Amino acid sequence: MEQLQNFKQLFFDVWNAEALGADVGTWVTVVMIFLFFVMLRGLFTRYVFAKISAWTENTKTDLDNKIFKAVEKPVSLIPIVIGLFIATMYLDPEGNLAKLIYNVELSLIAIVLFWSLYNAMDPLAQGMNRLEKLFSKPMVSWLRKGIKFLICFIGIATVLEIWGVQVAPILAGLGLFGVAVALGAQDMFKNLIAGLTIIAEKRFQPGDWILVDGVVEGTVEDIGFRSTQVRRFDLSPVHVPNGRLSDSAVTNFSAMKFRRIYWKIGVTYNTSIDQLKDIRGGIENYILENDAFVRPDEAATFVRIDSFNDSSIDIMLYCFTRSIKWGEWLEIKENLAYRIKEVVEGAGSSFAFPSQSLYVEALPGDGPEVYIPPAKTPQRGKKTGGKKTKS
Repeated sequence: MEQLQNFKQLFFDVWNAEALGADVGTWVTVVMIFLFFVMLRGLFTRYVFAKISAWTENTKTDLDNKIFKAVEKPVSLIPIVIGLFIATMYLDPEGNLAKLIYNVELSLIAIVLFWSLYNAMDPLAQGMNRLEKLFSKPMVSWLRKGIKFLICFIGIATVLEIWGVQVAPILAGLGLFGVAVALGAQDMFKNLIAGLTIIAEKRFQPGDWILVDGVVEGTVEDIGFRSTQVRRFDLSPVHVPNGRLSDSAVTNFSAMKFRRIYWKIGVTYNTSIDQLKDIRGGIENYILENDAFVRPDEAATFVRIDSFNDSSIDIMLYCFTRSIKWGEWLEIKENLAYRIKEVVEGAGSSFAFPSQSLYVEALPGDGPEVYIPPAKTPQRGKKTGGKKTKS
């Protein structure tokens, strides 16, 4: 019994022993409080989040549901922050320990706040899509990225200020360092400004088909801060510096209203005038009656006898299709080619091809050809045996 009393006294001696300004019992209680809120975090995320998720799904808009899913991870840290706050209140620290714990609590609150704002920017950016009418889609994308970067920067600066790190002198030092870097990074800033120029002028948008002579032809996928990614038609990605696109002539095929067809149709010279009129009229009627082609009052449309070529009479066909999609345009051209062949053959004519006619005025007789030697040219001053002779 006496040994049990001794062990009990030893236990209470250890329990009441001080460590870092508080006894062991206080530290154990603090840890238990904190662990309780850690377990409460699981219940909080399971039941409270389920209630909030069910409420957001029953609303008319899905924006609140997306915002909730975006901030779910940072908000789940709130029970831990609250548990740390209550545990430290029970601990009632003093001196440097109190300041350390206070800074940790403020840092966790700042992290939860700015982390939530950072994640919420993606769903909130959907409300910025209305600005695409005033600006452009890449500019709105850049604006969203800029806001997220600003939130991240302010969050880091806030945490540094909490721990007594002055941000202003760091920025001043970075400014001097930036001047030195800018001298060696002129191309980077040139591409950045060129990217802003491209977006401001709305030269092209992601998804547009562009052609830059001598550089690239393909579909724009992304307009970045330094370069633009263009996907060629062989599906190879090409990253073109924005400065190159800003200084070069860029053809945006996706911006065209209609797509042109320009053909020269050659028929043989034995085609009569009536046949030419029938061919021209048949082709023209097909174009005017087909809704796939643009009307003459909207765009220039011509079907005319154009020229007399070396081996054909050429009919010029100049028209536009309403569809600018390559596959649909090829299909319209194919149907037009079928119709032209039907019209030409139906008129009793045919298509011309390069040919030459050789005319022979006379043919040689049955006998062998008489050989006539070339005439000899007289020679002067020919010497023979040392004597001069005359011819």
